[in-house]
Amino acid sequence: MSANEPILPAQPPSHGEQVPPGETEAMAAIIAAIERQVTTQANTDGTARRDAHAKAHGTVQAEFRVLEDLPASLQAGIFAAPRRFPALIRFSNGSGKIQADLVPDGRGMAVKLLNVEQSPSSTQDFVMINHSAFFVRDAADYVEFSTAAPQTKFFVNLEHPRLHEAAVAAAIALHLPDNPLNSQYWSMTPYCFGDQACKFSARPAGMGSSHTSRLGHDYLHDNLARHLAEAGAEFDFMVQLRTRPDKMPIEDPTITWSDDDSPFVPVARITIPPQNFDSPDQRAFGEALSFTPWHAIAEHRPLGGINRVRRAVYEAISLYRHQFNRTARVEPTSLPPLGPAVPISAERS
Repeated sequence: MSANEPILPAQPPSHGEQVPPGETEAMAAIIAAIERQVTTQANTDGTARRDAHAKAHGTVQAEFRVLEDLPASLQAGIFAAPRRFPALIRFSNGSGKIQADLVPDGRGMAVKLLNVEQSPSSTQDFVMINHSAFFVRDAADYVEFSTAAPQTKFFVNLEHPRLHEAAVAAAIALHLPDNPLNSQYWSMTPYCFGDQACKFSARPAGMGSSHTSRLGHDYLHDNLARHLAEAGAEFDFMVQLRTRPDKMPIEDPTITWSDDDSPFVPVARITIPPQNFDSPDQRAFGEALSFTPWHAIAEHRPLGGINRVRRAVYEAISLYRHQFNRTARVEPTSLPPLGPAVPISAERS
């Protein structure tokens, strides 16, 4: 998709959204910059990868169970009544480069619910990383970040220093997880929750995984595979309602919404059964998936400028990636066959 093609139409502002002048032009500039990045990388190794979260630790199957007896304030959208959804979860590093897991980076957990009737895509995606805030405020800043070379110049620009954003980026990089199953993940950006606004989070339930070695280039994948070869895992999926508009901005995802103002409350349980996700077919299936916050029902519409940027950029890069790789771009309607768990050799590096 060319950056000159029309951007997806904007949604009506909601929950105090404020669309700044020039945002559409900024989105086109971001798409152009990211397409250049993806094209350069694809021409190097023959495969167009995601511009971010390029390295997957594994795409696993799960069940997403909406809890019973939720209070009325939390009965909205897909959480309006108890229900179970088949789900796919892609764990990943945040960088657009395939690099060693010891390199400082954000880590992602992207959850896709299937068979969501009210969603135009038939799916509901929850895209999260292992930090509560993002390091870019809006589309204009995203342009500067996307075109900065090196990208550290975005933070140390003497005419417009971004000390707060630099602190957020440093905090993200300081996380050094030992296993994707042992981290908590946040949406960072806000979403509708019926007629309210919220942020989402997924927190490990139970004791966590004992597979925590940091040896090897791909130790996050290896630890995930070793754990799921032996046992399952669970996460509490939680909602934080927006109760203090003065302290919980919609248009600035660099601000963490305080748990003191509004705690996260469990609304669903994610269960990942023991499984082998490492067959060639399952890896290819996972890489062909597209995750975007805009795979959503109206009651969970993404909010704020960064989510508006994501709507345009994720769509453009997904189209480009699938066209370059000559793979079909379709939303799954069922889970693929699950292979038997296969132990991972302790000697693997």
